[in-house]
Amino acid sequence: MLIDYQKVTIYQEDFLVLKDVNFQVDEGEFVYIIGKVGSGKSSLLKTLYCELDIDSAEKSEVLGRDVCNIRRRDIPSLRKEMGVIFQDFQLLHDRSVYRNMRFVLKATGWNDKEERDARIDEVLELVGMQDKRDKMPHELSGGEQQRIAIARALLNNPKIIIADEPTGNLDPETARNIVRLLTDIQGTGTAIVMTTHNIPLLDEFPGTVYRCKDTTMTDVTKEYNQMDLTEDSEG
Repeated sequence: MLIDYQKVTIYQEDFLVLKDVNFQVDEGEFVYIIGKVGSGKSSLLKTLYCELDIDSAEKSEVLGRDVCNIRRRDIPSLRKEMGVIFQDFQLLHDRSVYRNMRFVLKATGWNDKEERDARIDEVLELVGMQDKRDKMPHELSGGEQQRIAIARALLNNPKIIIADEPTGNLDPETARNIVRLLTDIQGTGTAIVMTTHNIPLLDEFPGTVYRCKDTTMTDVTKEYNQMDLTEDSEG
């Protein structure tokens, strides 16, 4: 079990975001988290990589660590085992694709230049972006920037990829291609946890589905396609 949350409660300052969350993710699983803006999806993701503290929990394990009691000095090693993808890409705009990748590898202990270059080429080829190695981010389309962001997330061979609305700023066809790429990555054994408002993607690329609503999180895998899509697509 890569993630095992039992009766987890999350606050943002004094505001209750989610309570009594039960949430599990296994190796190689594709998990969607749906719900309106402000329903707690992003807050939940932030607890996984320790950007937001959990208020209380019966169990709160991520990649074998208790994130309720993890020491601050141990957080970098946890984050090294996961890849995080954001809606706004968060690429460094003052450097090329290659130098964006190099920055991450150097920061996570890759000291051998030949090994760094080989790994960069490997992940860029995986996402079909090897010919963009020397481009600056502003020279790339939104879909290309998101592919680079996915490549960056793959650099350290993560056990899990956390994707916060990775298709939110993309047109439908590009969004479909990005999720197809993530499902290909899932096929290698990496688990994917993805928040989305793009409900039609769930029909095309099935997975486990959780819905955040009214401070609760519910497994709706068997019923999501019968829900009011307009309601869950708002925002």
